[in-house]
Amino acid sequence: MKLSYILLAVVCIFSSCSDSFLDEEPLDFISAENAFSSYDDFQLTINGLYEKVRTEFFTRNGDHPFTYLYGTDLVYDGQPFTTRFSPYTSTMQPSGGYRIPEKHWVDLYKIVSEANLVITRLDQVELSEDQEILLEAQARFFRAFAYRTLTYLYGGVPLILEEVKEAKLDYVRASKAEVLEQCIIDATFAGENLLGIASVRDGEISDLVAYHLLSELYISNNQPEQAINAASVVINDPNTALMTERFGSRANENPGDPFWDLYRMNNQNRASGNKESLWVIQFETDVPGGATVSNDKAGGFYLERHHAPFLRNVRVGGSDVPPFIWPRTNLTTGGRGVGWAISTKYFTNTIWEDDFDGDQRNANHNFVREFTIDNPDHPLFGTTISTENPPEGITVPSRDFYAYQSKITTPGNHPENLFEDFALGILTSRVGASYADQYLFRLAETYLLRAEAYMNSGQLDLAAADINTVRDRSQATPVTPGEIDIDYILDERMREMGVEEKRRLTLMRLGLLYDRVKAYNPYYENIQEFHNLFPIPFNEIERNTEATIEQNPGYENL
Repeated sequence: MKLSYILLAVVCIFSSCSDSFLDEEPLDFISAENAFSSYDDFQLTINGLYEKVRTEFFTRNGDHPFTYLYGTDLVYDGQPFTTRFSPYTSTMQPSGGYRIPEKHWVDLYKIVSEANLVITRLDQVELSEDQEILLEAQARFFRAFAYRTLTYLYGGVPLILEEVKEAKLDYVRASKAEVLEQCIIDATFAGENLLGIASVRDGEISDLVAYHLLSELYISNNQPEQAINAASVVINDPNTALMTERFGSRANENPGDPFWDLYRMNNQNRASGNKESLWVIQFETDVPGGATVSNDKAGGFYLERHHAPFLRNVRVGGSDVPPFIWPRTNLTTGGRGVGWAISTKYFTNTIWEDDFDGDQRNANHNFVREFTIDNPDHPLFGTTISTENPPEGITVPSRDFYAYQSKITTPGNHPENLFEDFALGILTSRVGASYADQYLFRLAETYLLRAEAYMNSGQLDLAAADINTVRDRSQATPVTPGEIDIDYILDERMREMGVEEKRRLTLMRLGLLYDRVKAYNPYYENIQEFHNLFPIPFNEIERNTEATIEQNPGYENL
């Protein structure tokens, strides 16, 4: 469809048309005029917003959810491809190629469009006051969440706050400050009116999810005291707590620790006893309507495939026999990795140097560096090779051999129909997804957000206290107030969240993507300073014929 997506998103789903020959009363098809007649009708649209968030950040076909990981200080591309910022100059184009900037713009404005549809139509249907307020709170949360993401990625963007029913060709960009202010208004309403976290189902947004988002928004808007207050609402709620004791489905296994337990199958949701989870994206593997079908590569979040190394290609000890059975459901193999998202040396080594052996998050069961040769036909069967002292002929890091975070896989818990040999743990070639539900907001991040706000307000002692609350869980050496700056906090986010974090959003929120990549990820040597923002998609500029949408600096002549 050849309309700009701001135009497309707000018109195509339920909109009416202004041309008289199309101005008819819908009787036998769904439109905005007849789609909403009850609370349940609105709730279906809210359910669609959850699905669109899951699609944007986790399950869209191809590499697009991994936009938030590649091209940062965490990982680099093991098999150069445009959608993985190889090279940056090809990916960050206003048009052509794989249109990464355009695809995210399109999908995020879909969320805005459907949220606006709910908000605009609420007064046209007879609802109870409680129903109307709850629906509006949910819709306004999703609108704030989408606009927050848009403004981190693009800067100021067109701000649309109601349903658009006809073609509009005169959009202009609001300033980043204006967008953030609207996000704060919406997130505040959501925080005050969403249900409490103890009253919602797993995966459903709550008041605390809104306050977590609000804390981040206040930081972005240079309001640290308000950010502290919002984060404190989450941290002080009696229904939340960091998980500091073993829990869940594999709590009796060793090696293990509470950090390890956070990522085991079925442990992400509050139903498991996990009081740290705030917003968990539901995958419901092999459940009708779920996002992952284990006997098919369609759907799912393929972080296991991206981030685990391609051990199939490793050869050691002068033997041509593969040392590892691949793919296999164990920590050594990590399922079916193909070595695309290779950990940077900064991620695997530099940030751990002061506490390499003490911090449990860096233990081998959490950050795999030692690989046991498990092929009985190999002459070195049963011995271990390490990324820290690699055998002769093996480069570290390389696509085939590097340290990776075990949180991306489900060792011992892959779906049963993905086993070629269940007794030996050998998997079929269809494997590769991360079959567990996925965190989007987690309480440990709330602590780190509040620490950032305390730092911004000059309260370094309180910032250190919050960081140490997170570090204490993993028996890491406490940080002192004098060590804290934004780089330390970014490093701590790497240690705590790693590839779980949507790292690009954090770095672009801070305007530090270029600085951190240039300093710590030499693979992306052609990154430019203007890449701290995505380009505005050229289609949006070209088709907005009655006003001007300004391009971001650096992209004007591309």
